[in-house]
Amino acid sequence: MDTPRRHTLDSLRGLTLLSMTAYHGCWDLVYLFGYNWAWYRSFPAYLWQQSICWTFLLLSGYCFHLGRHRLKRGLLALGGGAAVSAAGQLSGSPIWWGVLTLLGTAQLATIPLDRLFRRIPPRLGLAGSFALFLLFRDVNAGFLGFEGARLAPLPSGWYRNFLTAFGGFPGPDFRSADYFSLLPWLFLFWTGYFLYPLRPQPPERELRLPLAAGLGRHSLLVYLLHQPVIYGVLYLVLR
Repeated sequence: MDTPRRHTLDSLRGLTLLSMTAYHGCWDLVYLFGYNWAWYRSFPAYLWQQSICWTFLLLSGYCFHLGRHRLKRGLLALGGGAAVSAAGQLSGSPIWWGVLTLLGTAQLATIPLDRLFRRIPPRLGLAGSFALFLLFRDVNAGFLGFEGARLAPLPSGWYRNFLTAFGGFPGPDFRSADYFSLLPWLFLFWTGYFLYPLRPQPPERELRLPLAAGLGRHSLLVYLLHQPVIYGVLYLVLR
């Protein structure tokens, strides 16, 4: 049997979806409707964007343990990623290797590793995964390090083309409006994976936010629909 719904996880996922929707609404205002909003390019706005990414990936890794339909979840996320890429091509904002493609790939890659990972002490796995995420955080920019702290440059020959971009090594001509490569983000997914065995048993109290939990239970559908809805609303209001 599948694990019963976790209201806290659904609520947290839903709150993150609401935050993401607000952030993407601001993105549309700046990049699609031409608003010159300096704050949106500021460091606080960057922290907002990163909080959304980190929460989604940690929750996804954590929830790998819940339910039995892991293969199905991975394939659905990959299919959603392909749909988003196709829509991006039609809209003129190319999206290659976006977050759904990453989540699907991470899910599928973890299935054959699950038995091995279960032999690793959770605290060791958690610390190791997060340390590797920090080490590879700036791999897309050509070096090891975290948020501009350059520890070591990486060979320029690794940054070649569309396929190397999937691993984390984008070529000079690579462009994507939503880019989440395997490195470093797979390690953050695995950080969430190793966080699960350290959870309190049983949870003392579930967080119940009905609206947020409802969105969280249908996160893939909400993700696929939120941008067309936001754009449509903004177009009607502003044009």
